[in-house]
Amino acid sequence: MTSSQTPLRLTVPQARRIALAAQGFADRLHRNPPGTPTGAHLQRVLDRVGLLQIDSVNVIARAHLLPVFSRMGPYDLALLERATARRPRRLVEYWGHEASFVPPETHRLLRWRMARIAEEGWGMIRRAGEQPELLSAVEAEIEAHGPLTAVELERRLEADAEAGLLDLGNRQGNGYAWNWSGIKRALEYLFFTGRVTSAGRTPQFERRYDLPGRVLPPAVHEAPDPEPADAQRELIRIAAQAHGVATEQCLRDYFRLSPAQAKPAIAALVEVGELLPATIDGWKRPAYLHVDARRPRTVDARALLAPFDPLIFERTRTEHLFGFRYRLEIYVPREKRVHGYYVLPFLLGDRLVARVDLKADRAAGRLLVRSAHVEGHVRDREHVATELHAELRSMAGWVGLGEVVVEDRGDLAPELARADSGSP
Repeated sequence: MTSSQTPLRLTVPQARRIALAAQGFADRLHRNPPGTPTGAHLQRVLDRVGLLQIDSVNVIARAHLLPVFSRMGPYDLALLERATARRPRRLVEYWGHEASFVPPETHRLLRWRMARIAEEGWGMIRRAGEQPELLSAVEAEIEAHGPLTAVELERRLEADAEAGLLDLGNRQGNGYAWNWSGIKRALEYLFFTGRVTSAGRTPQFERRYDLPGRVLPPAVHEAPDPEPADAQRELIRIAAQAHGVATEQCLRDYFRLSPAQAKPAIAALVEVGELLPATIDGWKRPAYLHVDARRPRTVDARALLAPFDPLIFERTRTEHLFGFRYRLEIYVPREKRVHGYYVLPFLLGDRLVARVDLKADRAAGRLLVRSAHVEGHVRDREHVATELHAELRSMAGWVGLGEVVVEDRGDLAPELARADSGSP
């Protein structure tokens, strides 16, 4: 098919099922998860989603851990730890969709971004480029003693700073509640430009910085830089496979590309027939269907979705596909929150049917359901509550909590409490 042919027409339910299948929710792995997931099962999930967004919030579990649970159920966290921190690494960290874990091959596709810090980076770290002596000192210390955290580097370089041999910069807030030292800003500059990378994270979620040659597989590290246009086309290809069907806005958001970067890449993939022009009923923007996308007639999924899950992190797409308006309320004052602090949508079948505000009370060994709300289209609330409670029990066991406690907030709370009282 070429761009001159009539676009395929899809209904919203068809597009929704295509999207769910592309993200792995129609796979056998999701419907019948293994008793003991292996590295091969993890790789299947990684191949589907293409990236895992990273966030420091740890209300239940770290953000990058939850999408894997959503697709294959309880798994040993050591699987993902090995994938990100041991050779040969399946995942490395860089700025993809925000801070993300990506396959090493995708890290190489982002070298054009590393070379464009003046355009792609933000001011706080760009200004670190004005201190070449500090950058060189930090890089040399990592080369000699890495991997190191920012705190470890500061301790090592304090003596030079006290002797007046090195300017570490002053600590100062930046409006985002960060209070980065000069060394931390230098590290972020070096990380953005690819001169250093992350060798994993500590239990406190601090990056452990090291040289790329000691982290990336040799075949990736030593490969030449791809042309920016070629790399951006590959990134759109990955995004298209992960979406199944998507608008330009959706495709470019996956790796935070600009319209100028995404449009030629999409046009090139349409030209060779990898993307098929499509329209989705009720959507104003044109869409693109990946040529290999599955088009299931039904999807029998059940999953709690983290706020940063690749299925839903583009909120406009989530609203158009699922009729589900979703806003993260972490930064909303408590008295103004509608649904809660850390709310997870609940996927059942091919619809988002409810949302729960969850908190892990690790000291007491409880998963707290602070509130539970049902979507207006749901007719069988008891069924939703039963399925949701089963998923909550599975999640609680996975994160090492012994019980689920349902608090009396939200219009689904009574049904969920009844499901809880009837559980073994």
